[in-house]
Amino acid sequence: MFDGEIIEWRGPAPYFFVAMPESDSAQLREEARSLIYWGQVPVHVVIGGTGFRTALFPREGRYLVPVKAAVRQAEDLGEGDAVAVTLRPAWRDNEQR
Repeated sequence: MFDGEIIEWRGPAPYFFVAMPESDSAQLREEARSLIYWGQVPVHVVIGGTGFRTALFPREGRYLVPVKAAVRQAEDLGEGDAVAVTLRPAWRDNEQR
């Protein structure tokens, strides 16, 4: 789990992310070395009371956690809001069953 701020990355459409700390990103990169697809890591994320699946995007030595519109609406979140993010790599889903 880590805390971060929701940031907006403007492109053809606005996208919202929470950046993982560099140390957590480095640790995840090592764990996921054989499971990274096109630089992305599949994960299960919980923000507030909302869980969802997504893929982390690498950027400048950190991973960015996309925050879907449905999550932002359900949790009443916007750019600049601080959030606690619980993240579980997707390959660990099978380990817990």
